[in-house]
Amino acid sequence: MGSARTGRRGAQGADRKSDPYAATAATLRAALVREITAGGGLSDPAWRAAFETVPRHVFVPHYYEAGGYGSPSGAAVYERLGRHDPDPARRARWLAGVYADAPLATRVRDGELVSSSSQPSLMARMLEALEVRDGDSVLEIGTGTGYNAALLAHRLGDDRVTTVDIDPVITDTAREHLATAGYHPAVVVGDGALGCPSCAPFDRIIATCAVATLPPAWLGQCRAGALILAPLATGLVVLRVADAGHGEGRFLATPAYFVPLRGAEPPPPVSTKGLPSRPLLDDSFRFLLNVVTARMDPLEALALWEHEGRPGRERYGVTVRERRQWAWLDDPEGTYAWTLGPLHAEQAP
Repeated sequence: MGSARTGRRGAQGADRKSDPYAATAATLRAALVREITAGGGLSDPAWRAAFETVPRHVFVPHYYEAGGYGSPSGAAVYERLGRHDPDPARRARWLAGVYADAPLATRVRDGELVSSSSQPSLMARMLEALEVRDGDSVLEIGTGTGYNAALLAHRLGDDRVTTVDIDPVITDTAREHLATAGYHPAVVVGDGALGCPSCAPFDRIIATCAVATLPPAWLGQCRAGALILAPLATGLVVLRVADAGHGEGRFLATPAYFVPLRGAEPPPPVSTKGLPSRPLLDDSFRFLLNVVTARMDPLEALALWEHEGRPGRERYGVTVRERRQWAWLDDPEGTYAWTLGPLHAEQAP
């Protein structure tokens, strides 16, 4: 834990000595932590301390606000806000936005969102759901700005955290942000679906990008009893790993929408043909549609949802057994189960 203490001192030192936004940022950061805590997050004092200390504005020197769809191609139009804007009012708007409890678009390419910084309260729920203990080794899939890796490094120490991303531009930038804030976890360029075998084994894996299935490499790089937390089907599944081929767990109650893991095969499209509009407004029903994708007629899915009392995400889970993966409602061996992954690879659970 000595490296974690060093990281905290380094972050505070960099914040105070060279950052003209430090004082205002500290005030805004404290307000953000109070807001997250009031909403039921950051009940763990160690995570609360991390959010109170790590300067998010160092990791988000600029972001983009969507301003409609006025481009000739029909793509979204984004307005860039950043710390180097010549207009003081726009700089103040940037800093306030960084410490709002909202996701921020950090990379946009041809009108499409490529990378983002997640909503802080959602990040807090995910990190607390990891149930880390002192000495745990954590792999993060999807480096993004580096902010989440900094929170992990603050809690566990630099030498216990590895973050991997397929884009070298993203990893280079994140590494710079981390160093500026005083943190030095391992930042690796690689395919997140393959994990990071050179730094394995891990006690925890957390993904900040959506997947259609749990990559087998992740389980293979975990110690027995490890946890994997990953966005899947607009939810967050927490899988307890038994061994390299077996794991099981449930979804958290909270919704979660993340950029897909780059290079992974997308899930089948979700059909809404023939459905009445009212259930489509219900988030729990839309989640079920994302779970079953093209494996169930949407009207059958609607009948199931209504018959089972409109179940929320927390009643669903995922099981991995060797090469088979399936989602289920209430019971992994129960009536309702749906194979995960591409349709051409379908295998009954």
